[in-house]
Amino acid sequence: MKILVSWSSGKDSAWMLHVLRASHPGAVAGLLTTTNGAVDRVAMHGVRRVVLEAQAQAAGLPLHVVPLPWPCSNADYERLMGEAVAGVVRDGFTHVAFGDLFLEDVRQYRVDRLAGTGLDPLFPLWKTTDTRALAETMIAGGLRATLATVDPRVLDGTFAGRPFDRALLADLPDGVDACGERGEFHTCVWDGPMFARPVPLTVGAVVTRDGFTFADLLLTPPPVPA
Repeated sequence: MKILVSWSSGKDSAWMLHVLRASHPGAVAGLLTTTNGAVDRVAMHGVRRVVLEAQAQAAGLPLHVVPLPWPCSNADYERLMGEAVAGVVRDGFTHVAFGDLFLEDVRQYRVDRLAGTGLDPLFPLWKTTDTRALAETMIAGGLRATLATVDPRVLDGTFAGRPFDRALLADLPDGVDACGERGEFHTCVWDGPMFARPVPLTVGAVVTRDGFTFADLLLTPPPVPA
């Protein structure tokens, strides 16, 4: 097996990488991320390309980036992803892993689109219905993340930029999934057992645009030698 990880920059894909490395030692060989090509940030999460690259370096894995146009039609998305899948299959990848938890329609879409491509889907975290327990396991296991994007229709925008920790879980309103599986929020991971070292981040400006609230996460510059 040669496994490609669908990498969103967030906690579920990061924890899935950790789980995969335990279950399939040495098989994970790359990360795949889609970006908004207009702003060079991770699609939906709004994470800067430089932070994404620092995550890949900390994970010790090569990064495969698929820039998407903005706006991006479904036809364009499927064409570009089809080209990316064909490319990684030529590179010898046999499987691609996703961090989906319980949304059946999302899982089925991935299965359908990959049928016949030579790349088989894996879902290491699938059927995690107790997402509060999973969130607690991640935090207890050393995963550290920051909320990068919030959907203010279901969660107050002041949650953007907060750490993904037990205090956050306690403050989530009823009806908001503990892992944000329905899109209530997205995270950016900066430390955990999947990384060789932390990715030091600072929370910058918090802005609302295109119906979402984003915290701009910046790499903390290294100290200047005396």
